[in-house]
Amino acid sequence: MEKLQAKVKAFSKKYSLIAPPEYQALDLVSEVGEFAKEILKSSNYGRKDSEYSEKTKEELGDVLYSILVVANTLEINLDEALTGALKKYEERLKKGSAGSGK
Repeated sequence: MEKLQAKVKAFSKKYSLIAPPEYQALDLVSEVGEFAKEILKSSNYGRKDSEYSEKTKEELGDVLYSILVVANTLEINLDEALTGALKKYEERLKKGSAGSGK
């Protein structure tokens, strides 16, 4: 993951794609929405089995890029963040569910 973060950091610097984290978070939400729309369209809104397209892959790539940009801006190591998330889910599963239980 560190390689991906470094790659996106260099790309962002090269093209001056710097924005406050608030804007980056909104962009991330927008990209997740576009990905979700592609998933819905791929199943004709649940009427058939999904048939993923190149557009689905493209939208997921946009989501990943946006996550990496936010992480870089906030100086969050995603390897560490993922390790923490997996540990959290493992603890929840030991209690019977992966959900937050809230």
